[in-house]
Amino acid sequence: MPIYTLKNNREEDITQVNEQDWSIFKQKLKNKTGIDLDLYKEAQMKRRINNLVMRKGYQTFSTYFDFAVKDKDEFASFIEYLTINVSEFFRTPEKFSELESVIIPELLQKSPKLNIWSAGCSIGAEPYSIAMILDEKTPGTRHRILASDLDVDILAKAKEGIYTDNELKAIAIGRKQRYFTKTDDGKYAVSAAIKAKIEFRRHNLLKDPFETGFDLILCRNVVIYFTEEAKDKLYKEFFKALKPGGILFVGGTEAVLNYREMGYENHRPFFYRRPFNS
Repeated sequence: MPIYTLKNNREEDITQVNEQDWSIFKQKLKNKTGIDLDLYKEAQMKRRINNLVMRKGYQTFSTYFDFAVKDKDEFASFIEYLTINVSEFFRTPEKFSELESVIIPELLQKSPKLNIWSAGCSIGAEPYSIAMILDEKTPGTRHRILASDLDVDILAKAKEGIYTDNELKAIAIGRKQRYFTKTDDGKYAVSAAIKAKIEFRRHNLLKDPFETGFDLILCRNVVIYFTEEAKDKLYKEFFKALKPGGILFVGGTEAVLNYREMGYENHRPFFYRRPFNS
């Protein structure tokens, strides 16, 4: 039976991982959540999950999973860890500035009411950031902003719309004052008007069907552990989901090197366009 040797966070500790145990764990996870780890980079995901299992004091993936499913809070924490929910408002400010000053004005020239999808929205910072930009550029206009994520608990946090000061660190003071109210415990609640602009939905990017007709799709810092095959399939599906002339906005470490093969134009760095004549 094949054995994998993985290191945990402490360099001196070595754990042997049984391949049969890993296979059983993957199947249990898929049955429970729909998450198919065969579509993720195996070595990285094994190492990441192995680190968590060891920290929790378990010897195998399967025994940890059996424990986690019996504890709602533990399972929620596990899924959040697994799906890497890291986000903040206006993440990578220079790219968001380009989105605000160049991309969105271009899209508004073609379509006064935009259809936007924040795919893998995590805690909601990204779709709320888009809603603030559009509220300032087109006051009173009702755009559609769909925000989706695999993790239902993270979606609940996004819908709640309460954030720490650190999560708001990239927001200009004026926007912070305009769109947030400080809570009694020192956090910040996004305004009801901005919350009402977002349509949140659970969606598995590697399994569920896509809508079509989007002017802009944002999928940033989501595909880090996806296999190359899964990434290619995802970007091809995004292409079909965009309107002709629509834009796909990816993360700063996620350049789509084979964009031409999929039909995209490289509009600007990390912004890929479906050609108008496609």
